[in-house]
Amino acid sequence: MTNLRYNAGEIITAMVTPFKKDLSIDYPSLEKLVNHLINTGSDAILVAGTTGETPTLSHDEEYEMFRFVKKTVNGRVKIIMGAGSNSTETAVTSSIKAKELGADAILSVVPYYNKPSQKGMYEHFSEVAKSVDLPVILYNIPGRTGVNMLPVTIAKLANEHKNIAAVKQSNSDLDLISDIKSLCPDDFAIYSGDDSLTIPMMSLGAHGVISVASHLVGNDMKKMINAFKSGKVQEALDIHIKLYPLFRKLFMAPNPVPVKAALKYAGIIEEFVRKPLVVLDDEEKQQLFSVLDKYSFTVK
Repeated sequence: MTNLRYNAGEIITAMVTPFKKDLSIDYPSLEKLVNHLINTGSDAILVAGTTGETPTLSHDEEYEMFRFVKKTVNGRVKIIMGAGSNSTETAVTSSIKAKELGADAILSVVPYYNKPSQKGMYEHFSEVAKSVDLPVILYNIPGRTGVNMLPVTIAKLANEHKNIAAVKQSNSDLDLISDIKSLCPDDFAIYSGDDSLTIPMMSLGAHGVISVASHLVGNDMKKMINAFKSGKVQEALDIHIKLYPLFRKLFMAPNPVPVKAALKYAGIIEEFVRKPLVVLDDEEKQQLFSVLDKYSFTVK
C-alpha cells in the first residue's frame, strides 16, 4: 500500500465536549472520555470539531481544551484540531494556533453560509496550507455548508500543496469518491464523514472514518475495518449490519445531541448541550436507548 502523506489511523473520533450543568467544560469527564476513546479503538482524537459544539465554544475554550486533551493523551494517540472557519483570515489564525499548541494535524471545513465558488474554496484552502506546515484534512460537508467542494477542486489542492493530506467526505454520492480517488495522488487519504458509509467508501478506496459512533462502539468498528482490510468482506458486512441501527439513531436529532444522550446512558459523561441545541425528550430517549441496549458497551 502507498504510504500516505499523513496517516492518522483508520478511526478518528470527532470527540464531543462534555459540559457541566452550568455549561462550562467538564474537565474530569473530558479526561474520562479521552481515556475511554483510547481504550476502545480510536486511533486519533479530533478536538474542537463541530461534534464538539464549536459553534458555541470560544476560541479560548477550544485552546484550553486542546491543551488538556494533549496532556491527557500523552502521546498515546494522535490529536487533530478543528481549525476551520468561513473567514479565511480566521482559518489561517486558527491553523497557526493549532501548530503552536502541538496538534498533529488540522481539520479545515469548507466555508459555510457564505457559499464560496470553487475558485474561492481553492484560494481559501491554499492560504490555509501555505500558513502552516501541518497536515491539513479538508472537510467537505455540503449539508452543513450549503455548497459542495468538487473532486477537481480537491485534486487541484492535493496536487499543489503537499501538506493537504486528506479529505473528510460527508456526502452520500459515492461516485464522488471514485472521482476523488482517480484525480488525487495515491498518497492522499479519503475518510468517510458518515459512520454508515465507512465500508461503502472503503470499498472505493477510502482509508477510514472520522466517526461519531466510535464514542460507543469503537472496538466493533475497529473489527469491522480490520475484517474488510484483510479480505473478510462478509464478516465486515455482518458487523456493519449489526451497527447500522445505531449509526442511524445517532443522527435522529442534530449531532451531537443523540451521542451525548447515549454517553450519559453508558455512564461516561453528562448529556448537557449549549443552546440552540437541546437535549432529547423522553420519547426520543426511549427510541435511542432501545437501540443502545442491543450493544455490548457497559451501561449503568
